[in-house]
Amino acid sequence: MSKYRKIAVVYGSDSSEWEVACRSGEFTASRIDGTKYDVYEIFARFGKWSLTAFRKKDSMRITFPEGARPEIDKTDFSVKVYGEKVKFDYAYIMQHGTPGENGLLQGYLEMLGIPFSSCSAFVSAVAFDKFICKSYLRDVDFVKCAPDVFVRNGMDLDVVTAKVVSKLSFPVFVKPTAGGSSFGISKVKDAASLSDAIRFAFTEGTTAIIEQGVTGRELTCAAYRDEEGVKTLPVIEIVTENDYFDYDAKYNGRSQEICPAPIDDALSCEIRETTTKIYSLLGCAGVVRMDYILGSDGLYFLEVNTIPGMTSVSLVPKMVRTAGLDITDFLTGVIENS
Repeated sequence: MSKYRKIAVVYGSDSSEWEVACRSGEFTASRIDGTKYDVYEIFARFGKWSLTAFRKKDSMRITFPEGARPEIDKTDFSVKVYGEKVKFDYAYIMQHGTPGENGLLQGYLEMLGIPFSSCSAFVSAVAFDKFICKSYLRDVDFVKCAPDVFVRNGMDLDVVTAKVVSKLSFPVFVKPTAGGSSFGISKVKDAASLSDAIRFAFTEGTTAIIEQGVTGRELTCAAYRDEEGVKTLPVIEIVTENDYFDYDAKYNGRSQEICPAPIDDALSCEIRETTTKIYSLLGCAGVVRMDYILGSDGLYFLEVNTIPGMTSVSLVPKMVRTAGLDITDFLTGVIENS
């Protein structure tokens, strides 16, 4: 017997990643078990939440044209469909970026007492900010963190550049502390280019991190929780045709995502154990993906993705398939063990 009946898959977002989030949400909704749940798809962007489609248990999917989508009642997280009030009893969050990945949506659902698929509001906020998240992991003995410099919009960029020159060596990566899909990220090879890269990062938010570049292999691994505890999925190696794994490489086919990664069993075990430790240390929930660089001196943590991509070609579905798991059964496990 399922714990929930009416699943709301919330996608879209207020960030630059909203279109990717729509694709992730639509794929997720299509793979949730229609013999167990009613599935409702909610497009949410800049405060306007509307029902784009729904699929009742054992029934066909019904869509609404853009001008006739029922609005979600945020006072109790419900919607009226053909005169019938539907109150959702679970939310599967597929919003990349704000408000679904930085804790805002989670906080709303927590106040209403509605279970959801991802980390708590607090953990989501910590994990979403690259600088804060790294601060949690700087002193652990099971993974390395590259040195970095924090910058907030309004700081003197000449002073920041001098600090970077004294503390780091080029190339460096300039990243918005909040956000994903490589929006706002630049690889910088000299001090003269740093100020422009920082300003570019500020187009995605008010804070940025300037991080020492680490040469090595890019690897990623996801963890989730089932009735037995925290589990991991097979490791993927990302090999890009571009200078680094940027938006073009991620979404325009300019990279290979090799699963399972061509690494020995000992390294695979280390990465999976490290992923489990980070998941547990941060207090994660749902499906969470950790990204790494394997440098010449060990494994470096890059970032946590608390709402990883879930399109048909995304990394986590690829890991699920490689593990020999059925994606529908996998999503049922995430829902029932949230």
